[in-house]
Amino acid sequence: MDDKHIVAVIDFGSQYTRLIVRRVRELGFNAKLYALEDLDQIADPGAIILSGGPKSTSDADAPDIDYNWLTSFNVPVLGVCYGMQLLNIKHGGTVKPGNKKEYGPADLIPCACEGLYQGVSPCSQVWMSHSDTVDRISDDCKVIARNKEGVPVSLQWSNQCFGIQFHPEVSHSIEGNTILRNFLAEADHLAPFDIGDFKNRMIREIRERVGDREVVCGVSGGVDSTVLAVLLHEAGINSRAIFVDNGLLRKNEAEEVRANFDRVGVKIEMVDASEQFLSALAGVTEPEKKRKIIGELFVEVFQQAVGTADMLAQGTLYPDVIESASNSKSKASTIKTHHNRVGKILELQAQGKVLEPLAELFKDEVRELGVSLGIPHDILWRHPFPGPGLAVRCPGAVTKERLDIIRECDAIFIGKLKEHGWYHKIWQAYAGLIPVKTVGVKGDERSYEFATNLRAIVSEDAMTADWVELPYSLLREISNAILNQVKGINRVLYDISTKPPASIEWE
Repeated sequence: MDDKHIVAVIDFGSQYTRLIVRRVRELGFNAKLYALEDLDQIADPGAIILSGGPKSTSDADAPDIDYNWLTSFNVPVLGVCYGMQLLNIKHGGTVKPGNKKEYGPADLIPCACEGLYQGVSPCSQVWMSHSDTVDRISDDCKVIARNKEGVPVSLQWSNQCFGIQFHPEVSHSIEGNTILRNFLAEADHLAPFDIGDFKNRMIREIRERVGDREVVCGVSGGVDSTVLAVLLHEAGINSRAIFVDNGLLRKNEAEEVRANFDRVGVKIEMVDASEQFLSALAGVTEPEKKRKIIGELFVEVFQQAVGTADMLAQGTLYPDVIESASNSKSKASTIKTHHNRVGKILELQAQGKVLEPLAELFKDEVRELGVSLGIPHDILWRHPFPGPGLAVRCPGAVTKERLDIIRECDAIFIGKLKEHGWYHKIWQAYAGLIPVKTVGVKGDERSYEFATNLRAIVSEDAMTADWVELPYSLLREISNAILNQVKGINRVLYDISTKPPASIEWE
C-alpha cells in the first residue's frame, strides 16, 4: 500500500484530527495524517482535508499553509473549522473573534440539499468547537449552509474547494459521514483502505526497521499490547514479551494475562515490581505526577528486565499520542500525559529505539487488526485498562488498602455485568474510589468509610464517550453486593458524565 491517491489530512492541532483519518477509512478509502513540517512527503494525493485546531488565525504563531502549493494538485480540498477559516482568508475574506466560544451541538441548515449536502436533512445536528467566526467572504465565495441564527457555517469557493465550521468527524455530527462521503465523491481514483493490506504493510515496515536486532515488547494483557505482541510474532523478528506487575492491577489480573497469552501462542516473562511502584507513589496525589512516576519507573524496571535489548515495542494508539500531544510536531494541546509518552520513552524514541506500529490506529481498528491475526474474540473485546492501572482510579494518595478496596468493588461490578449480559454491550466499565469518607450505618453501628464510583461508557475510539443507561434493578443489585461485601465502602455512586467535558478515567 503506497501513498498514491490517498486522502491527505493536514494537521492543524485539533483533538479530533485523527478521527478524520478514521472516518475516511470507514468510508473505504486510504487516508494519512501529515504534520505541516512534512508536507513535502505528499506527492500525489487524491484529496486534501485541512483539520481544525486550537489556535486563532489572528495569533502570531497561527499555523499557515501555502495556498499555491495546496491548489497545485488540482484535487478537492475541504477545510474543517480552523481549516475553513484559513481557506476564507486565503481567498480574500476575513475572520473575527466570536462573541462567545461555541462548543457542542448546533443546527446545520443547508442552503440546498445538493453537492456537499446531498442527502442531508434540511436541519441536521452538527458539533461545533470554535471561538472565531467568518466575517467577510470574497466575491467568488458561496455560502452553502448556515446555522439557525443565519450565520454562515459552510462555504464553497469553486467546484473543488469547500469549508465547514463544524466537525463532521465526531459522532455527535449526526450526518457527518454523509457530508464526508459527498466530499470524497468529488475526487477521482481514491486509494482503497483494507486492514489486511495495512497489516502486511506494518509487517514489512517492522522487518525493515528491526532487521536482526532484538525487540522487547511490554505487554499488559490489554487489547493493544496483545495485538502488538502477536503482530511481532507474525513478523518473525527476534522479540520477547515482558509483563510487569506494577501492583496497580485488577483482581487476578496477572493470572488471566498469562492464560490468555498461552492461548495466542506467545510466551511472556513475568516481573513483580509491585513494591517498587507503591513505594514510588507513596504520598503523591497530583494526577500528572502520578502518571509520570509510573511511566518513568516502568521504563527503569523494564530496562532492568530486558538487559541489552536493542528496541522497546509499545502498543501506543493514536488517542495516547494526541491527548499527550507528545509528538514534537504536534499542534495539539496536552490533555493528559499517557504513561507511554513520558520523558524516558521520548528519549528512547529520539534515539530510534522505540517501535510503535499501532500509533496510527484507534482501538476499534486495532481490534479489526487482531481479527486478521486470528486472536480470539473474548481477548479482543476485553474492556480497555489504563497503563497506569488503578492509580488513575484512585484520586489522591495511592495505598495498598485503597487499591484492595477498588479491586473488590471492580470485581463485583464487572462480574454482575457479565452475569446479566451487559459486559459486551459496554466499551469500558470500572469501579473507582472517591477518597472522601462519609458517615453511614452498617449492622446497626456507625460507619465512616469511602464511596466508590461506578463508570460504564460507550465509545467508538475513546476520543468521545457517553455513559450507559444501566437498568435501575441491575444498579441496585450491584450496589447491594458492594455494600454488603466490601469493607471500607458505605456509598455507591454512578458516574453519568460524558467525554467531553469529563475524561473516561478519573485521573
